[in-house]
Amino acid sequence: MHRSVNKKKRLFPLAAVSLSAALLYSGLYGGTTVRAEAASAPAAPSSAVSSPSAAAYKAFLQSQYQIELLAAPTKGEFIRDVAKALKLRGASAGENRFNDLKPEDPAYAAAQALAEKGVLSGGTLQAAAPLTEDAAVYIALKAANLKELAYTYPEAKIQSALRKLGIDYPGNPKLSLQAAQELAAAVDTGLLPAAWHSSFALGDAASGDFAADLLGSVLSFKGAYKHTIGSVADADIFAKLYQAYQTQDLIQVKELQAVVDEALKQNLITGYNLKDSRYSANFDPKLSLTYGHDDITHAVQLIGLLRSEGLNAKVQLEPKTSAFVYLKEWGEPKQTDSYKVVQIENGNYIAYAKEYDIAFEFDTAEQKAKFQNVIFQYAKKNSEDAKGLIASSWWQPLYYSLTPMDTYKEISNNKLTAGHYYAQTFSLSAKITEIASGLQKIRPDAKVESYRFWVDEPFYNYLLGGYK
Repeated sequence: MHRSVNKKKRLFPLAAVSLSAALLYSGLYGGTTVRAEAASAPAAPSSAVSSPSAAAYKAFLQSQYQIELLAAPTKGEFIRDVAKALKLRGASAGENRFNDLKPEDPAYAAAQALAEKGVLSGGTLQAAAPLTEDAAVYIALKAANLKELAYTYPEAKIQSALRKLGIDYPGNPKLSLQAAQELAAAVDTGLLPAAWHSSFALGDAASGDFAADLLGSVLSFKGAYKHTIGSVADADIFAKLYQAYQTQDLIQVKELQAVVDEALKQNLITGYNLKDSRYSANFDPKLSLTYGHDDITHAVQLIGLLRSEGLNAKVQLEPKTSAFVYLKEWGEPKQTDSYKVVQIENGNYIAYAKEYDIAFEFDTAEQKAKFQNVIFQYAKKNSEDAKGLIASSWWQPLYYSLTPMDTYKEISNNKLTAGHYYAQTFSLSAKITEIASGLQKIRPDAKVESYRFWVDEPFYNYLLGGYK
């Protein structure tokens, strides 16, 4: 991956490093950017036919929501987990909708929040009782916003769906019409995965795995599970990649740019990225890497390269806009739909360029570890006349992990958020406090999140000021 020495392009948002690195910054990385309002919405994973394993859902719930499902959850514990996954916060004050709950009960706030959303009906909750499979389905269906669909079900459709569970209807004393409709819709939509159909029984205690599958399905229906355009092995992944890229435009967020553009002017940072969290992959950090570039041909060849090396991964294209200082001595900048400049007080410009991140979630940790060997051999430029590399390879490829990796180097990020948009700037860890403080001085009410992560050594060397 060579970052071509084109002074009108650059790649990734870096934080303040040495002056020599700052001068090199614009020439090493190519540019691209995104306007999220115009970009297509992130693809939600399909949940109607097949579902991830309970283990995958459990890992996701733990990493994204800090939810630990017990082997035999109570109804109250499941209610708390549902409310947490839906990011609902119930108030302890106000009307108590449940005659067997007190404000000090662990499930109280979550139950009130779910009742406000129509997921629970009020009355008697029995929070301490074991969670039953049918109760879990009724809660999950309403949490997934499927109840209106369920209540369209006539008797014939109910019979057809419940037959898959081995349940006769009508005539079952354990099923009201509403309960039967909800259960039938859960079967037809896949909210209740097919893997549970043969063992499902009304009144049986739900296991942690059963609860995990239902809760994961709820997140899928809400568009809050993993976002992916496909997998490396998919026959149509290249078409989907192109489509996702071509529908992206520059991201422009005035509220955020006012802060980080001022940081650029003050030389606090040498660049930054703008991204949209609605496209975030939400992949398992232990299995995932994020890879940044600006050339879609490179992305296509990279996926083909991974396939040829026997590596498979889920793929999500995350739109990204990079911003950096364009020096006036470089000449009059040429603007396009994917490359804009704005002149600043000293005669220089701030350039905004369209780029992308590809998030990969590999099938195994071993495949994640092997990724670097593939990049070093086929996608990293080591000489001006390098041969046998994929298109637009850079001297310093950029990819990083949120979990430690052997031979990777720790760096840091300062991230500012405004709604679903965020600006981020990468730096050496020694600079993280200085940059965070500087951003707070520019905007005292700015929400700055600072954290450390792990990047490939060539990019780390770039932050040190190295060109190759």
